[in-house]
Amino acid sequence: MRVALLGSTGSIGRQALEEIRRFPERFEVVALAAGHNVEALAAQAAEFRVRELGVAEEADARRLQALLPWARVRWGPEGLAELAALPEVDLVLNAVVGAVGIFPTLSALRAGKRLALANKESLVVAGELVMAARKYPDQILPVDSEHAALGQLLAGVRREEVARAWITASGGPFRDRPEEALAHVTPEEALNHPTWRMGPRITVDSATLVNKAFEVIEAHHLFGLPWERIGVLLHPESKVHALVELVDGSILAQLAFPDMRLPIRAALTYPERLPPAIPLPLAPLTLTFREVPRERYPAFWAVLWAGREGGTLPAAANAADEVLVQAFLARRIPFPAIAQGIAHVLERHANARATSLEEVLAADRWARAEAQRFVERIAPRV
Repeated sequence: MRVALLGSTGSIGRQALEEIRRFPERFEVVALAAGHNVEALAAQAAEFRVRELGVAEEADARRLQALLPWARVRWGPEGLAELAALPEVDLVLNAVVGAVGIFPTLSALRAGKRLALANKESLVVAGELVMAARKYPDQILPVDSEHAALGQLLAGVRREEVARAWITASGGPFRDRPEEALAHVTPEEALNHPTWRMGPRITVDSATLVNKAFEVIEAHHLFGLPWERIGVLLHPESKVHALVELVDGSILAQLAFPDMRLPIRAALTYPERLPPAIPLPLAPLTLTFREVPRERYPAFWAVLWAGREGGTLPAAANAADEVLVQAFLARRIPFPAIAQGIAHVLERHANARATSLEEVLAADRWARAEAQRFVERIAPRV
């Protein structure tokens, strides 16, 4: 299997390379791309002898080319799209962070490549465009614990047999913190996730549960499930990743150790199953579930509303969240301001149909600017 790994220096990318090292006879890395971490990308390219490379900006490309004169270096969204469509690539693992990941997603699908998708923005921001670009049913393989679980549970089950599907959430590091204390939590506390080890933005999104609202939007597009039949449950143990209730009252559940290498491996080796690095012990095992409270997770409910409304609202929600999370991590706004800023942007956004990538990206740009204005207005108070 010849793999293009985009976002190779991030959390998902590094773990994907761990899996590829475990099975060197199965995989050949033929393309790599990263953002600005030029030195780490150069080391990966040297280890795996990869000539086709991509980075975020032209300045990064010049630095990388100086380090690896034998490589072919591309940059920007166009460079990512080119790498995703290379003739020698069989599978594209898109672990790029941000809306820029939409470009290689659409490029890979249109070129007929199998796509292991870890870039949430592709489906959150441009779900209808992405699904319309598919050339065959199993072309998109989700690299996400919840969607990989749902895909396994729904395989072989007719949609009319599904009464409801749930994805689970740990609730993040503040699920039991008094609400009045949330104004004083620090970025370090937000990044200390109780069960998962992920990148900074997705870890903060797990604390606000914005990440889980994004996953509901993704599940709606990936599996064609109506909004009213997709739910979210808080599950602190993070052992059950998805559940499906059938019309006869029985419930199917997928359990696994909270380790992103499992869905990464599942996508890389689909439709085969290979042994896990860390198996899940079944005894002793305690499982608890509860509903998502509106008061504690207002950002979740705001983004979920945007997803159900559709159009360009999901793009606005994603862009606003990205700006607000960065501002929180930079200590410019308090933690509750993330939810307040998302609501502010969504209330002011003029929703429109997302019929083209240009319309989606225009909504993204507007929302980033509006969220930045919100940050500038409240930042001096922090």
